[in-house]
Amino acid sequence: MRLHVDRRHARVLQLVRERGTLRVADLARELGVSPVTLRRDVETLATQGRLQRLHGAVMWPGDATEAPRGGGQLANTPAPAHVLVPGTVVGMVVPTTEYYYADVVRGAREAVEERGARLVVALSQYLPGEDTVQVDRLLASGAEGLLLTPSWEAGSPGPGEGVRITERPVPTVLVERSAPLGHPAAALDRVRSDHAHGAAEAVRHLAALGHRTIALAAQESPTSAALRRGHAAAVAALGLRPAPEQTPPPRTATEAERFERTFAYLRDAVEEHGVSAAILHSDVDAIVLVPRLRAHGIRVPGDLAVITYDDEVAGLADLPLTAVAPAKRTVGRRAAELLLSRLAERSGTREPGQHLDILPELRVRESCGSPLRPV
Repeated sequence: MRLHVDRRHARVLQLVRERGTLRVADLARELGVSPVTLRRDVETLATQGRLQRLHGAVMWPGDATEAPRGGGQLANTPAPAHVLVPGTVVGMVVPTTEYYYADVVRGAREAVEERGARLVVALSQYLPGEDTVQVDRLLASGAEGLLLTPSWEAGSPGPGEGVRITERPVPTVLVERSAPLGHPAAALDRVRSDHAHGAAEAVRHLAALGHRTIALAAQESPTSAALRRGHAAAVAALGLRPAPEQTPPPRTATEAERFERTFAYLRDAVEEHGVSAAILHSDVDAIVLVPRLRAHGIRVPGDLAVITYDDEVAGLADLPLTAVAPAKRTVGRRAAELLLSRLAERSGTREPGQHLDILPELRVRESCGSPLRPV
């Protein structure tokens, strides 16, 4: 039978006094409650000054040398500030571990395991409400910090989205997502690829090759808004001619219809509007579209220089594709390192929040062509 909250608090204090420093997960198991419940207890007792709270662990308040010690698992001298408690569990929620996020997860796992912690991954599959379900499951199973990539369609929260993630009782880092200024989630730590910079670098490279009208064909995704922003900013900064904008497909459009619309847009952009270069998102789309354009009589790169985005398989195409490559593995690693630093901080010594933007890399191959004669 579970203890009443007052008796549970008394038991927590007794165990910590006897054993020195204890992990929250171990206390929760011993008392037969969930880690979330135990964290609330610890928060209450720490606020009252009856415990000293670390991320993932608790210790008796005051000078560590005065705390009685017994035979608990972490009964030796408490870990100093910025030292991670051994065995820390980090939870990570991503939409999928395929395609783009495979390298993000790989980078996070490397950083977590190097610090003697353990990464537990959960998938949302972009299903409505699944982020919350998976976060609750990870917290209930003992996760002491969270790496989150919410299923926000535009890469940032829509109306009513994203508030609950700010109410979690553990440190949280957004990965490849951001919230607008004024939104509660904007105060969270975050690490993301600077996709706008990546698109702008692609425009800059094509402009250096002599192209003056550069189109963007981007599928609707959490990345597309940033690509449009970077593309438009670079076109304006370099004084290029604006290309016609691609009309987004209806939500009901099938994959085949979406390809047909993108193909038609690129064909008309070249034949009717003088577009000589294009940025395509993603390289999977480009591998399908480039052969179709060439079969139609549009030479790549002769009539249309192409740079694609993501660089998952761009180098494996029949015509190797120049691509912007987000540093996905680095994003995962930096996000995990930031979260681990939060978990190692002692109460009252928290560093300021951080927003890290990782710059993508342009990898030049055959599809962007050689320098053109200025027009």
